[in-house]
Amino acid sequence: MQEKFALFKKFALSLQSKHEIYCIIMALIIPKKYKRKLLPETTEVAIKDIKVAFQEKLAKALNLRRVTAPLFVLSGTGLNDDLNGIEKAVTFNIQCMNNSPAEVVHSLAKWKRTKLGFYDIAPGYGLYTDMNAIRACEDLDNLHSLYVDQWDWEQTITPEDRNLDYLKETVVKIYDAVRATEQMIYKSFPHITPVLPDEIKFIHAEELLQEFPDLDAKGREAAAAKKYGAIFLIGIGNPLSNGEPHDGRAPDYDDWITPNSDGYIGLNGDMIFWNTILECPFELSSMGIRVEPESLMQQLKARGCEDRSQFKFHQMLLNGELPSSIGGGIGQSRLCMFLLQKAHVGEVQASIWPEEQIAQCQAAGIELI
Repeated sequence: MQEKFALFKKFALSLQSKHEIYCIIMALIIPKKYKRKLLPETTEVAIKDIKVAFQEKLAKALNLRRVTAPLFVLSGTGLNDDLNGIEKAVTFNIQCMNNSPAEVVHSLAKWKRTKLGFYDIAPGYGLYTDMNAIRACEDLDNLHSLYVDQWDWEQTITPEDRNLDYLKETVVKIYDAVRATEQMIYKSFPHITPVLPDEIKFIHAEELLQEFPDLDAKGREAAAAKKYGAIFLIGIGNPLSNGEPHDGRAPDYDDWITPNSDGYIGLNGDMIFWNTILECPFELSSMGIRVEPESLMQQLKARGCEDRSQFKFHQMLLNGELPSSIGGGIGQSRLCMFLLQKAHVGEVQASIWPEEQIAQCQAAGIELI
C-alpha cells in the first residue's frame, strides 16, 4: 500500500495544474473542487440506461448473443482466470459433492472460449455475459473495488483472423459503442459534456517505453492517455526491451508472445482513457486474440507453469477442441463511473469500503452508495 501511495502521489503531483490541485489521502485521489453531476437517485437511472444501451450496442457491433455465466467454478479445472498469478481466489467447499473445492471466478476469460465450442458458434459471431467477481486482494481506491462487474465477451474467429488488423478493427467497434453511449448520456444530461476524442490511438508498449524511457509503466500510461485522450496499448505481458513486461497477464488466454505485423510482439492490449475528473489513466477494458496450442505452451514455459497443461481447459485447447477466438472484459461500473464523470467507483456500485475512506469521500462531497 505504501508503494502504491507513493506512486499515486508522485503521479498526481506531476500532473497538477495551477487551477486544480489534488490531495492524496492513502490511495485516494480527491479532486479539491469536486461537484457531482447527478443526484444519487438520478445516478441510479443513468446507470440503468448506460448498461442497457451499451450492451445492446456491443452485441450489435460484434455479433454477440447473451448467455448465462457462472459465479464460481470447480478448482483444478484451469477454467478460472488467475490474473497476474498472485491473486488468490475466494474459495469454498461444496458439502454435497464430497467437499469438492470451488472458487469464485476472477473473470471468465477461458470459460467463454469453451462455450463458443459448446454452442458451435460460427466465425464472426460470439457471446457476451454479465461477469460478477470478488477480488479480495484488491487495494481499495477510486478505481478498485472488492466487487468486479464487467461484460465478458468472446467471438469466434478464423485462424487467418489472428492478426493485428483484426484486433484493431474490433477495438474500434468497441470504442465507437462507448462514444455512442457517451453521446446518449449527453442528450439526457447536457451538463455532462463528452470528453472522448473521435478516434482511439493505437500504440505498442515498446513504443511507449522508447518515447518515455524515464517513466515507469503507469507513468507512461498516464503520459500517453493525457496526450491522446484514449489509447489502446498493445503488447501486455511480454518483456519489453528493458527486460520487464509493461504489466502482468496470465499465460493461458491472451496471446502476448506472437510477433505481429507492426514489428513488435503481442496480439492483445488494454483500452485506456484519460480521466478528466481524477486526471489519471483509466483502464476500461483488457482484451486480445487468444492463444493457440503453440503460443500457449510458449507462454506457460515463459511463466514457469507448464504443469497447467494438464488441466482440462488446457488439454481441450492442445487437442484442438476449442475454436480460435478473440475476447475481453469491459468494466460495467468503470464505464458508468467514466461516462457520468464520477470521482469514485463507489458512486456507481454498492460495495464495502473502509470507514476512513468513506469519511474522506464524504468530506469531499463524494457520496458512496
